Amino acid sequence: MRFAIIGTNWITERFIQSALETEQFVLTAVYSRSEEKGKDFAAKFGDPRVFTDLAEMASSPEIDAVYIASPNSLHAEQAILMMDHGKHVLCEKPMASNAAEVRRMIEAAGRNDVLLMEALKSTLMPNFRAIHDNLYKIGRVRRYFSSYCQYSSRYDAFKQGKVLNAFNPDFSNGALMDLGIYCIYPMVTLFGKPEEVQASAIMLSSGVDGEGSVMVRYPDMDGVIMYSKITDSYLPTEIQGENGTIVVDRINQPYEVKIMYRDGTTEEITRSQPQESMYYEALEFIELIKNGCRESDINTHARSLAVAELMEEARHQFGLRYASDEA
Repeated sequence: MRFAIIGTNWITERFIQSALETEQFVLTAVYSRSEEKGKDFAAKFGDPRVFTDLAEMASSPEIDAVYIASPNSLHAEQAILMMDHGKHVLCEKPMASNAAEVRRMIEAAGRNDVLLMEALKSTLMPNFRAIHDNLYKIGRVRRYFSSYCQYSSRYDAFKQGKVLNAFNPDFSNGALMDLGIYCIYPMVTLFGKPEEVQASAIMLSSGVDGEGSVMVRYPDMDGVIMYSKITDSYLPTEIQGENGTIVVDRINQPYEVKIMYRDGTTEEITRSQPQESMYYEALEFIELIKNGCRESDINTHARSLAVAELMEEARHQFGLRYASDEA
Protein backbone atom coordinates (compact mmCIF):
# COMPACT_ATOMS: atom_id res chain seq x y z
CA MET A 1 0.00 0.00 0.00
CA ARG A 2 1.58 3.27 -1.16
CA PHE A 3 1.35 5.89 1.60
CA ALA A 4 2.01 9.60 1.83
CA ILE A 5 2.60 11.29 5.17
CA ILE A 6 1.51 14.75 6.25
CA GLY A 7 3.46 15.83 9.31
CA THR A 8 7.12 15.31 10.17
CA ASN A 9 7.02 14.91 13.93
CA TRP A 10 7.82 12.14 16.40
CA ILE A 11 4.36 10.58 16.16
CA THR A 12 4.79 10.28 12.39
CA GLU A 13 8.10 8.48 12.84
CA ARG A 14 6.49 6.03 15.26
CA PHE A 15 3.64 5.40 12.86
CA ILE A 16 5.98 4.71 9.94
CA GLN A 17 8.13 2.36 12.00
CA SER A 18 5.02 0.49 13.18
CA ALA A 19 3.39 0.39 9.74
CA LEU A 20 6.54 -1.03 8.15
CA GLU A 21 6.14 -4.01 10.49
CA THR A 22 2.92 -4.94 8.66
CA GLU A 23 5.05 -5.64 5.55
CA GLN A 24 2.24 -4.08 3.50
CA PHE A 25 3.24 -0.43 3.91
CA VAL A 26 5.39 1.53 1.45
CA LEU A 27 6.29 5.14 2.19
CA THR A 28 6.00 6.90 -1.16
CA ALA A 29 5.81 10.57 -0.25
CA VAL A 30 6.26 13.08 2.55
CA TYR A 31 4.68 16.52 2.82
CA SER A 32 6.36 19.38 4.63
CA ARG A 33 6.04 23.13 4.27
CA SER A 34 9.84 23.22 4.35
CA GLU A 35 11.64 21.29 1.60
CA GLU A 36 14.76 21.06 3.74
CA LYS A 37 12.89 19.68 6.71
CA GLY A 38 10.98 17.31 4.46
CA LYS A 39 14.17 15.96 2.93
CA ASP A 40 15.79 15.52 6.33
CA PHE A 41 12.77 13.51 7.45
CA ALA A 42 12.55 11.49 4.23
CA ALA A 43 16.23 10.56 4.49
CA LYS A 44 15.39 8.47 7.56
CA PHE A 45 13.08 6.27 5.50
CA GLY A 46 14.71 5.66 2.14
CA ASP A 47 14.27 9.12 0.60
CA PRO A 48 10.66 9.02 -0.63
CA ARG A 49 9.50 11.97 -2.71
CA VAL A 50 9.08 15.24 -0.82
CA PHE A 51 6.17 17.58 -1.58
CA THR A 52 5.79 21.16 -0.39
CA ASP A 53 2.48 21.66 -2.22
CA LEU A 54 -0.48 19.69 -0.84
CA ALA A 55 -2.55 19.98 -4.01
CA GLU A 56 0.32 18.57 -6.05
CA MET A 57 0.67 15.66 -3.64
CA ALA A 58 -3.08 15.02 -3.69
CA SER A 59 -2.94 14.76 -7.50
CA SER A 60 -0.11 12.25 -7.54
CA PRO A 61 -1.07 8.87 -9.05
CA GLU A 62 1.71 7.23 -7.01
CA ILE A 63 -0.21 7.50 -3.73
CA ASP A 64 -3.00 5.21 -2.50
CA ALA A 65 -3.48 6.50 1.05
CA VAL A 66 -2.46 9.35 3.32
CA TYR A 67 -1.66 9.41 7.03
CA ILE A 68 -2.37 12.87 8.47
CA ALA A 69 -0.54 13.93 11.63
CA SER A 70 -0.60 17.69 11.21
CA PRO A 71 -1.99 20.13 13.82
CA ASN A 72 -5.64 19.41 14.68
CA SER A 73 -6.87 22.61 13.05
CA LEU A 74 -5.63 21.41 9.65
CA HIS A 75 -7.03 17.86 9.71
CA ALA A 76 -10.37 18.51 8.03
CA GLU A 77 -9.09 20.70 5.21
CA GLN A 78 -6.21 18.37 4.39
CA ALA A 79 -8.27 15.19 4.66
CA ILE A 80 -11.03 16.50 2.41
CA LEU A 81 -8.49 17.62 -0.19
CA MET A 82 -6.91 14.16 -0.23
CA MET A 83 -10.25 12.33 -0.35
CA ASP A 84 -11.47 14.59 -3.18
CA HIS A 85 -8.50 13.25 -5.14
CA GLY A 86 -9.40 9.62 -4.40
CA LYS A 87 -6.97 8.99 -1.54
CA HIS A 88 -7.86 6.90 1.50
CA VAL A 89 -7.23 8.82 4.74
CA LEU A 90 -6.04 7.70 8.16
CA CYS A 91 -6.33 10.81 10.31
CA GLU A 92 -4.70 11.24 13.70
CA LYS A 93 -6.92 11.83 16.69
CA PRO A 94 -8.79 14.00 17.25
CA MET A 95 -10.36 13.66 13.82
CA ALA A 96 -10.97 17.41 13.57
CA SER A 97 -11.52 20.61 15.55
CA ASN A 98 -15.25 20.08 16.00
CA ALA A 99 -18.25 18.01 14.97
CA ALA A 100 -19.10 20.11 11.91
CA GLU A 101 -15.66 19.39 10.44
CA VAL A 102 -16.03 15.67 11.18
CA ARG A 103 -19.37 15.64 9.35
CA ARG A 104 -17.77 17.26 6.30
CA MET A 105 -14.99 14.69 6.36
CA ILE A 106 -17.47 11.81 6.52
CA GLU A 107 -19.44 13.32 3.64
CA ALA A 108 -16.24 13.63 1.58
CA ALA A 109 -15.39 9.98 2.22
CA GLY A 110 -18.84 8.93 1.02
CA ARG A 111 -18.95 10.97 -2.16
CA ASN A 112 -15.43 9.87 -3.14
CA ASP A 113 -15.90 6.20 -2.16
CA VAL A 114 -12.73 6.14 -0.03
CA LEU A 115 -11.84 4.90 3.44
CA LEU A 116 -11.69 7.41 6.28
CA MET A 117 -10.61 6.26 9.74
CA GLU A 118 -9.61 8.06 12.91
CA ALA A 119 -6.22 6.89 14.16
CA LEU A 120 -7.27 6.22 17.75
CA LYS A 121 -4.88 3.36 18.41
CA SER A 122 -6.06 1.95 21.74
CA THR A 123 -9.44 0.64 20.57
CA LEU A 124 -7.69 -1.39 17.86
CA MET A 125 -5.27 -3.14 20.21
CA PRO A 126 -5.87 -6.79 21.24
CA ASN A 127 -6.28 -5.86 24.89
CA PHE A 128 -9.16 -3.54 24.11
CA ARG A 129 -10.83 -6.49 22.41
CA ALA A 130 -10.22 -8.40 25.64
CA ILE A 131 -12.13 -5.71 27.53
CA HIS A 132 -15.00 -5.85 25.05
CA ASP A 133 -15.21 -9.64 24.98
CA ASN A 134 -15.17 -10.02 28.77
CA LEU A 135 -17.45 -7.13 29.68
CA TYR A 136 -20.41 -9.45 30.27
CA LYS A 137 -18.60 -11.12 33.17
CA ILE A 138 -18.89 -8.12 35.49
CA GLY A 139 -22.68 -7.92 35.30
CA ARG A 140 -24.56 -4.69 34.85
CA VAL A 141 -22.05 -1.87 34.43
CA ARG A 142 -22.62 1.05 36.77
CA ARG A 143 -19.56 3.25 36.31
CA TYR A 144 -16.78 3.92 33.83
CA PHE A 145 -13.79 5.67 35.39
CA SER A 146 -10.79 6.70 33.33
CA SER A 147 -7.75 8.86 34.01
CA TYR A 148 -5.00 9.98 31.66
CA CYS A 149 -2.83 12.66 33.21
CA GLN A 150 0.67 13.09 31.83
CA TYR A 151 2.82 16.13 32.51
CA SER A 152 3.96 17.61 29.21
CA SER A 153 7.56 18.68 28.72
CA ARG A 154 6.12 21.49 26.61
CA TYR A 155 4.53 22.87 29.75
CA ASP A 156 7.99 23.72 31.03
CA ALA A 157 8.49 25.89 27.95
CA PHE A 158 5.03 27.38 28.49
CA LYS A 159 5.93 28.42 32.03
CA GLN A 160 8.98 30.17 30.61
CA GLY A 161 6.81 32.19 28.25
CA LYS A 162 7.08 30.08 25.08
CA VAL A 163 3.73 28.82 23.79
CA LEU A 164 4.33 25.72 21.65
CA ASN A 165 1.67 24.08 19.48
CA ALA A 166 0.42 21.81 22.27
CA PHE A 167 -0.89 24.82 24.22
CA ASN A 168 -1.93 27.00 21.27
CA PRO A 169 -5.68 27.37 20.57
CA ASP A 170 -4.92 28.41 16.97
CA PHE A 171 -4.13 24.75 16.32
CA SER A 172 -7.26 23.45 18.13
CA ASN A 173 -5.12 22.06 20.93
CA GLY A 174 -5.34 21.56 24.69
CA ALA A 175 -5.45 18.71 27.16
CA LEU A 176 -8.93 17.45 26.27
CA MET A 177 -8.13 17.12 22.57
CA ASP A 178 -4.69 15.65 23.19
CA LEU A 179 -5.25 13.30 26.14
CA GLY A 180 -8.88 13.38 27.22
CA ILE A 181 -9.94 11.76 23.96
CA TYR A 182 -8.07 8.59 24.99
CA CYS A 183 -10.52 8.24 27.88
CA ILE A 184 -13.62 9.30 25.95
CA TYR A 185 -13.29 7.25 22.75
CA PRO A 186 -13.14 3.83 24.49
CA MET A 187 -16.15 4.80 26.61
CA VAL A 188 -18.19 5.71 23.54
CA THR A 189 -17.02 2.54 21.79
CA LEU A 190 -18.19 0.33 24.68
CA PHE A 191 -21.32 2.18 25.81
CA GLY A 192 -22.35 4.63 23.13
CA LYS A 193 -22.88 8.37 23.42
CA PRO A 194 -23.97 9.50 26.90
CA GLU A 195 -27.19 11.40 27.54
CA GLU A 196 -25.64 14.18 29.65
CA VAL A 197 -22.23 15.82 29.90
CA GLN A 198 -20.82 18.05 32.62
CA ALA A 199 -17.31 19.40 32.23
CA SER A 200 -14.88 21.72 33.97
CA ALA A 201 -11.26 22.62 33.33
CA ILE A 202 -8.28 24.64 34.47
CA MET A 203 -7.64 27.15 31.70
CA LEU A 204 -4.16 28.40 30.87
CA SER A 205 -3.25 31.96 29.87
CA SER A 206 -2.86 30.92 26.23
CA GLY A 207 -6.57 30.06 26.14
CA VAL A 208 -6.49 26.24 26.23
CA ASP A 209 -7.24 23.77 28.99
CA GLY A 210 -4.30 22.45 30.97
CA GLU A 211 -6.38 19.82 32.72
CA GLY A 212 -10.00 18.99 33.34
CA SER A 213 -12.75 16.59 34.32
CA VAL A 214 -15.77 15.28 32.43
CA MET A 215 -18.74 13.60 34.05
CA VAL A 216 -21.29 11.82 31.87
CA ARG A 217 -24.61 10.14 32.43
CA TYR A 218 -26.13 7.06 30.77
CA PRO A 219 -29.58 5.63 31.57
CA ASP A 220 -28.23 3.22 34.22
CA MET A 221 -24.57 4.15 34.67
CA ASP A 222 -22.26 7.12 34.87
CA GLY A 223 -18.78 7.99 33.71
CA VAL A 224 -15.98 9.99 35.32
CA ILE A 225 -13.01 11.14 33.24
CA MET A 226 -9.90 13.01 34.41
CA TYR A 227 -7.21 14.25 32.06
CA SER A 228 -4.23 16.59 32.33
CA LYS A 229 -1.10 17.86 30.60
CA ILE A 230 0.11 19.76 33.66
CA THR A 231 0.07 16.98 36.30
CA ASP A 232 0.73 13.25 36.43
CA SER A 233 -1.59 10.46 37.56
CA TYR A 234 -0.89 6.78 38.14
CA LEU A 235 -4.49 5.62 38.43
CA PRO A 236 -5.75 2.79 36.21
CA THR A 237 -9.03 2.84 34.33
CA GLU A 238 -11.90 0.90 35.92
CA ILE A 239 -15.15 -0.40 34.47
CA GLN A 240 -17.24 -1.16 37.53
CA GLY A 241 -20.00 -3.74 37.30
CA GLU A 242 -22.30 -5.26 39.89
CA ASN A 243 -20.35 -8.56 39.85
CA GLY A 244 -16.82 -7.24 39.45
CA THR A 245 -14.52 -4.58 38.03
CA ILE A 246 -12.35 -4.61 34.92
CA VAL A 247 -9.04 -2.89 35.69
CA VAL A 248 -6.99 -1.50 32.78
CA ASP A 249 -3.42 -0.38 33.37
CA ARG A 250 -3.27 2.40 30.75
CA ILE A 251 -6.31 3.43 28.76
CA ASN A 252 -4.22 5.09 26.03
CA GLN A 253 -2.46 1.79 25.29
CA PRO A 254 -3.74 -1.09 27.41
CA TYR A 255 -1.14 -3.76 28.12
CA GLU A 256 -2.53 -5.39 31.26
CA VAL A 257 -6.21 -6.11 31.85
CA LYS A 258 -7.81 -8.06 34.69
CA ILE A 259 -11.15 -8.63 36.36
CA MET A 260 -11.43 -8.28 40.13
CA TYR A 261 -14.59 -10.06 41.24
CA ARG A 262 -16.64 -9.24 44.31
CA ASP A 263 -15.79 -12.61 45.86
CA GLY A 264 -12.13 -11.63 46.03
CA THR A 265 -10.88 -13.64 43.04
CA THR A 266 -8.98 -12.13 40.13
CA GLU A 267 -9.01 -13.21 36.48
CA GLU A 268 -6.22 -12.12 34.14
CA ILE A 269 -7.68 -11.43 30.69
CA THR A 270 -4.57 -9.84 29.16
CA ARG A 271 -3.92 -10.94 25.58
CA SER A 272 -0.68 -11.28 23.67
CA GLN A 273 0.21 -7.93 22.15
CA PRO A 274 3.75 -8.23 20.80
CA GLN A 275 3.72 -5.29 18.38
CA GLU A 276 4.17 -1.59 19.12
CA SER A 277 0.84 0.06 19.84
CA MET A 278 0.45 1.90 16.50
CA TYR A 279 0.97 -1.30 14.51
CA TYR A 280 -2.63 -2.37 15.08
CA GLU A 281 -4.19 0.80 13.66
CA ALA A 282 -1.93 0.60 10.60
CA LEU A 283 -2.85 -3.04 10.04
CA GLU A 284 -6.58 -2.36 10.48
CA PHE A 285 -6.47 0.48 7.96
CA ILE A 286 -4.50 -1.44 5.33
CA GLU A 287 -6.64 -4.57 5.66
CA LEU A 288 -9.81 -2.50 5.28
CA ILE A 289 -8.52 -1.04 2.01
CA LYS A 290 -7.46 -4.47 0.73
CA ASN A 291 -10.92 -5.84 1.50
CA GLY A 292 -12.72 -2.98 -0.21
CA CYS A 293 -14.17 -1.58 3.03
CA ARG A 294 -14.90 2.10 3.46
CA GLU A 295 -15.26 2.20 7.23
CA SER A 296 -13.82 0.44 10.26
CA ASP A 297 -16.36 -1.46 12.34
CA ILE A 298 -14.43 -0.41 15.47
CA ASN A 299 -13.33 3.19 14.87
CA THR A 300 -16.54 3.93 13.01
CA HIS A 301 -17.62 7.25 11.54
CA ALA A 302 -20.51 7.39 14.01
CA ARG A 303 -18.18 6.96 16.98
CA SER A 304 -15.76 9.59 15.74
CA LEU A 305 -18.67 11.98 15.32
CA ALA A 306 -20.13 11.17 18.76
CA VAL A 307 -16.74 11.76 20.39
CA ALA A 308 -16.34 15.05 18.54
CA GLU A 309 -19.80 16.16 19.68
CA LEU A 310 -19.07 15.21 23.28
CA MET A 311 -15.74 17.03 23.35
CA GLU A 312 -17.23 20.09 21.68
CA GLU A 313 -19.96 20.24 24.33
CA ALA A 314 -17.35 19.85 27.08
CA ARG A 315 -15.23 22.64 25.60
CA HIS A 316 -18.21 24.97 25.38
CA GLN A 317 -19.04 24.33 29.02
CA PHE A 318 -15.60 25.41 30.23
CA GLY A 319 -15.24 28.18 27.68
CA LEU A 320 -12.75 26.88 25.12
CA ARG A 321 -13.66 27.82 21.58
CA TYR A 322 -11.61 27.49 18.42
CA ALA A 323 -11.73 29.72 15.36
CA SER A 324 -13.37 26.93 13.35
CA ASP A 325 -16.25 26.71 15.85
CA GLU A 326 -17.55 30.00 14.50
CA ALA A 327 -17.35 28.96 10.86
